[in-house]
Amino acid sequence: MHGALASADRTAAKAGFGWFGIIRIGVVQAAIGALVMLATTVLNRIMVVELSLAAAIPAGLVAWHYGVQLARPLWGHGSDKGARRTPWIIGGLVVLAAGGLLATQATLMMADSFPTAFALAVIAYALIGIGVGAGGTSALALLASGVAPERRAAAAAVTWIMMVGGIVASAITVGKLLIPYSPARLFEVAGGLALVMVALVVIATFRLERQAGHFRDHDSHSPAPDFRAAIAEIWGETSARRFTIFIFVSMIAFSMQDLILEPFTGLVFGLAPGESTKTVGQYHQGGILIGMILAGVGGSAFSGKRPDGLRPWVVGGCLASGLGLGALGVAAVTGPPWPLELNLMVLGLGNGVFAVAAIGAMMGLAGAGETTREGVRMGVWGASQAIAFGLGGLLGAVGLDIARMALGDVGAAFQLIFAIEAGAFVLAAILAVTATGGAAMRASLIKRERPIRPGEQFA
Repeated sequence: MHGALASADRTAAKAGFGWFGIIRIGVVQAAIGALVMLATTVLNRIMVVELSLAAAIPAGLVAWHYGVQLARPLWGHGSDKGARRTPWIIGGLVVLAAGGLLATQATLMMADSFPTAFALAVIAYALIGIGVGAGGTSALALLASGVAPERRAAAAAVTWIMMVGGIVASAITVGKLLIPYSPARLFEVAGGLALVMVALVVIATFRLERQAGHFRDHDSHSPAPDFRAAIAEIWGETSARRFTIFIFVSMIAFSMQDLILEPFTGLVFGLAPGESTKTVGQYHQGGILIGMILAGVGGSAFSGKRPDGLRPWVVGGCLASGLGLGALGVAAVTGPPWPLELNLMVLGLGNGVFAVAAIGAMMGLAGAGETTREGVRMGVWGASQAIAFGLGGLLGAVGLDIARMALGDVGAAFQLIFAIEAGAFVLAAILAVTATGGAAMRASLIKRERPIRPGEQFA
């Protein structure tokens, strides 16, 4: 019996993750999304509405949690040096859950003792950033090293869709459980969410690494270099350096719209708060979901193992996003009867295609290092993405305020910001041509022939 199980493990390792294994990593991403949702939406609203605090306070705390994630390469390198990634995933989720509970407690204390509560919130949001960085980086590194090249686009689509699903499902559930609202009820719901998500991750990752393949182009038994040497190797590679810059530019463009889309629909198209939320959610977020599915299916079905197979999807997603933003710039000065819903759908479709294809390409390049492992590489790109997300949202909101004051016209201000975002996506498309080209990705798509024994892939 033991010999049969060992043989099955070796067969699974040679084939890499199947769809069930990919879904299990998707559960980790869903749990991360659900726990982060509590801090970025629920606690944000309570600070601004119930506690009447300045919106800059929760915005600054959210930006701080992104800033902490600059240390992602360190956590990724730590999981590379260890024998397994699962403890890093579970440990990251435990830290994230603890940070969410501490952030909830700090928020509830702000009404009575703001200085102490704010100091506690700074610590809490740092823990949230650490948890997201450690758990998320290790999960994506495990996926990158354990899934066959032809499945990478689909794997990226599955995990991102499940992350979005985790955010949506937890938002709906938490919203219902908080009726009627009370501080005690909020803490109980936050505690329940933390326990359920950590338990799900423990179950989802149980013996998961036994199914992992290992798709690298060199001997995985060579020792991983120290952190400084790993960073030097990555930044010394033209392809890795270009891809880091591409991620930074594209994610700034992707996130600049986050805080201004709903104000745009209200100020220019006159939609009420509920209508704007429904419209943006239904058409933009719906478009993102369709784009993710399209890129996941199409990228896997038509790209196969070709080194540059995902490049057309990355470039196409960037250009479609730029087109959608450029059209919104026209809408900003024309207003109704511009087809706002269709415009938002095109923008979301481009965003979804770009996001999945970029993550798939990232997983491909993650295994291309001579000595560095997937963890530190995913950490570098995760750090670039995190700082771009924090900076992009800030640039979009602050840029809009400055443009409104300088131009004296709301429509012209939105048009200028949307034009800048569209230009950033066009620049990202140009960068993607070289960053995800065949020469850059060829090394990452050579499959090891010898099956890897459990725990051996990170030795």
